[in-house]
Amino acid sequence: MALASYHFGNKQGLLEAVFMRRAEDLNTERIARLDAVLAAAKGRRPPRIEDVIDAFTHPLLDRSSRGSPGWKSYFALIAEVNNSPEFGGVLMSRFFDPVVEKFIDAIRRALPECDDSDLYWAYHFLSGALTLTFAETGRIDKLSGGACRSSDLDSVHERLVPYCAAGFRALCAPKRSAPGRPARRSHASERIQEPSWK
Repeated sequence: MALASYHFGNKQGLLEAVFMRRAEDLNTERIARLDAVLAAAKGRRPPRIEDVIDAFTHPLLDRSSRGSPGWKSYFALIAEVNNSPEFGGVLMSRFFDPVVEKFIDAIRRALPECDDSDLYWAYHFLSGALTLTFAETGRIDKLSGGACRSSDLDSVHERLVPYCAAGFRALCAPKRSAPGRPARRSHASERIQEPSWK
């Protein structure tokens, strides 16, 4: 305890050091992948939303699946912290928000008509899917009768990118009202309207 206190000050300092050490490695690769996506699209077309999401998720899922046991533990810690009202907002914001904002900007380029509120909700759902994936609770194993395994991160990645890309496109599509029905409003204080696909 004395040695940990000497180097990190307290338990919070130790937790932050653990977060920073691997976050820097992750963020470096994610930015490199995103830069490559944007460079490939530059001057010709907007980036594909699938490519942006892949650059965001691939380094995490790859390390969790094929990295050292330390990476598996790190992502389990992220899943725990991201769901914590006490720590999630502080630590996730400090270590990941600068990178997240770069990805949000790239998504704006990919889907330029997207309303900001829809864009951030779509990111929120993507983040939630990643958090549940990293938890590897085994619930999908039981629900699917063994057809799916929460530890099969290659299958997750194969499906997560097109699934989330479709979600971004659906939320960011131009809002059209059905005949005789007013268009959906984006004010949070108003009642939620029935989705058009019901």
